[in-house]
Amino acid sequence: MSRRYANAHRIAALDPVRDHLEIYRISSGLDFPWDYTRALEFALFRTYCVPSISKLLAATGEFRDRPQKRYDDTALLMAEMAAHGYDSPRGKEALKVVNRAHGRYAISNDDMLYVLSTFIYDPIDWIDRYGWRPLHDNERLAAFHYYAEVGRRMGIRDISGDFAAFKSFKDAYEGEHFVYSPTNAEIGRYTVDLFASWFPPFLRPAAKVGVRSLLDDRMLRAFGFPPAPRWLTSVAEAGLRAKAAGERFLPPRRVSVLANPKRNRTYPGYPDGVSPSDLGPPPTPPTFPTEHLRRS
Repeated sequence: MSRRYANAHRIAALDPVRDHLEIYRISSGLDFPWDYTRALEFALFRTYCVPSISKLLAATGEFRDRPQKRYDDTALLMAEMAAHGYDSPRGKEALKVVNRAHGRYAISNDDMLYVLSTFIYDPIDWIDRYGWRPLHDNERLAAFHYYAEVGRRMGIRDISGDFAAFKSFKDAYEGEHFVYSPTNAEIGRYTVDLFASWFPPFLRPAAKVGVRSLLDDRMLRAFGFPPAPRWLTSVAEAGLRAKAAGERFLPPRRVSVLANPKRNRTYPGYPDGVSPSDLGPPPTPPTFPTEHLRRS
């Protein structure tokens, strides 16, 4: 059992400011790779409850036309930065793709700040509920400092330097901006359909209800989704906690999933023959609504 906690002991000996990248790599790539993947999926899902965000996403058509590619692009670009470092050649290339994709659109700084905050706090909340061990405080702070550095390199302004203050911003933003809109519902449906598409056809209806079972009431209202049966929520949460209990007895992972993505449907064999600059959305078509474009 002690070997299973070797990474936690290593994290406890590191500095969450100076060593934030190393800690984040250990936490997300070795100790909690599945949990981080699921939590970041739901973190992005959560941002679609903000009408200004969902309206832009609906206008791009990416969720309608290429949902799997958009998912894979986002996951791989974020993994590149974490696996190699945001200031490494591949990390800088990934950031350039991310900045090019966002830079063409008129996105408010507050919306960018909010999305950034979900990448920090939603995985922490998920692992607090379903992780096989408690997060060390160094892991929480390292995630905060890691994404703060990524956010600065994305040109996001006014990133709080205080962990608790940024969490308060996130909570307040959701309280003010989580309201129903037709584009929330549209992007929400496309996302649920994407998640369900990863299952065999006969399981997809159940998968769609299962996804809803993990959404909180505020998200359900913002998407206009009916709640899942309470018993299903209880079963889903019990299953996640049972999985965590079993993981405590597994040997520690030796190879990080950050550098070795296994479930990537758009780019088979990645990263062989594929660079970060090959990822990302296509150019904006001339017919794209100008209201969503950044003024030069």
